[in-house]
Amino acid sequence: MKNENRNCFILGIETSCDETSAAVVRNGQELLSNVISSQMEVHRRFGGVVPEVASRRHVERITLIIQDALDQAGVTQRDLSAVAVTQGPGLVGALLIGVSAAKALSFAANLPLIGVHHIAGHIYASHLVEPLHFPLVALVASGGHTELIYMPSHNRFERLGRTRDDAAGEAFDKVARVLGLPYPGGPRIDQLAKEGKPSLNLPRAWLEPDSLDFSFSGLKSAVINQIHNANQRDEQVNAADLAASFQQSVVEVLTEKAIRAVHRMGVQELVLAGGVSANSGLRDALTHRCEKEGIRLRIPPLKLCTDNAAMIAAAGTYRYWEGQFADYTLNAVPNLSLTAMD
Repeated sequence: MKNENRNCFILGIETSCDETSAAVVRNGQELLSNVISSQMEVHRRFGGVVPEVASRRHVERITLIIQDALDQAGVTQRDLSAVAVTQGPGLVGALLIGVSAAKALSFAANLPLIGVHHIAGHIYASHLVEPLHFPLVALVASGGHTELIYMPSHNRFERLGRTRDDAAGEAFDKVARVLGLPYPGGPRIDQLAKEGKPSLNLPRAWLEPDSLDFSFSGLKSAVINQIHNANQRDEQVNAADLAASFQQSVVEVLTEKAIRAVHRMGVQELVLAGGVSANSGLRDALTHRCEKEGIRLRIPPLKLCTDNAAMIAAAGTYRYWEGQFADYTLNAVPNLSLTAMD
């Protein structure tokens, strides 16, 4: 790799949605600090993330969070090798706060500036625990993304499949809202599903026989229809059974298509990434299936499943070593393509 330095310190900044985060990672793997300021309580009363509110909170917190990350890591700006920041995808107003802060720090401290793709960051979260082994397939499942990614090496991405409508995490949140569960819905559905049985017949969208794409809109609609039909008949819906049935449907499709992708690409390692990787049903199903088929499964610890800057710093390290720097025209790109970052 170009410009490789085995003692580099990367400051990561992440503001793609409703977490303001900064972290310092040494040599791509050693996590020195990872400060996260969550806005969950702020957005809960709205039932979801309000972009304008998220942006305002990022403005209020970003400089304090960056300083906290430096202090906890025991480093100063002079010790840093580069600044890595989430360029996209995400909420454009939120992204702009992080990008602006990173550009200002890069200019003031004369540090290289690195733009990082949010999904690449999620994949590299597991690298902070144990080095990634290439080639690999990554299943990225979150509130905004459900994708299967092939990586032959560091910083090389090929999309194998993606959602055609709702992302898995988005479907979890929408179903939770209909069930009257508070935001964020994913953890609530997971918890409620443990109290029920997957006894309801809900659809699985397999799409074309050879497709690695996903679709959860029909499943979401089927759940909503079950609830509305029961209400019209003045019948009580067993929320726990419905949650368990819904979660099983999502998990079954995610698991099967991830295994298909692994076999199709002939790899030995599968990486689970994104907020939905915290779902216990998905973790259990993939663990069981991978053990059965001799596939090495990588799942990040819960603290690294949600949005955080450590994953951005880890991914940014390999862009740093390859000399993939940005200039001060770097801008937030809410629909940034992962393959465009190669």
